[in-house]
Amino acid sequence: MTHERTRPLTVPREAAAGGPGLFVTLEGGDGAGKTTQASMLEEWLTSHGRAVVRTREPGGTDVGVRIRDIVLHHRGHIAARAEALLYAADRAHHVETVVQPAIARGDVVIQDRYLDSSVAYQGAGRILDADDIRALSLWATGGLLPDLTVLLDLDPAAARRRLDADDKPFDRLEAEKADFHSRVRAGFLALAAREPHRFLVLDATLPPEELADRVREAVAALLD
Repeated sequence: MTHERTRPLTVPREAAAGGPGLFVTLEGGDGAGKTTQASMLEEWLTSHGRAVVRTREPGGTDVGVRIRDIVLHHRGHIAARAEALLYAADRAHHVETVVQPAIARGDVVIQDRYLDSSVAYQGAGRILDADDIRALSLWATGGLLPDLTVLLDLDPAAARRRLDADDKPFDRLEAEKADFHSRVRAGFLALAAREPHRFLVLDATLPPEELADRVREAVAALLD
């Protein structure tokens, strides 16, 4: 029996959305306020006549909803590498069926979490190789990067107080210990330092409207 030589994973060249639309992602730890800012940005854009697709990862498609249930609500252990692959599978399907078509139409995509979350949570949080996690997502998405990534930075202790106030059951990642969430925060900040041209880092303890103004300013500059 003959065996083919194993070839390394070919990672596509990184590229911003590149279509007539705009791809904006919101990142940060749980409780940082991503949902609030996504809603305020969507309202502002639609009031100015822009077509908006608001979505999330995982769970932005029917397939993604099933994957989301596994990675966030499965009772029992999931191997760290398996978790990373599940997120990448969701991302591949989501980009091909939702994000890229919207960008091609000229819409503004506002997305809660993207590949930076995988690098922070599965890379830094699960202590996997961050470059491997990033390469996996870039391969899954054909190299697609956002035009703008808003990082809402929040101390994990403050985030936990916000989550406790919501009085909702924690998902698998929210329930992780403080050192996990500290690694995740450090992972996000390292990504932002590595790509300052793409990231807008904001203090998530600021009033929501003040944060929204900063986000609108950045998005408006890209639209202009």
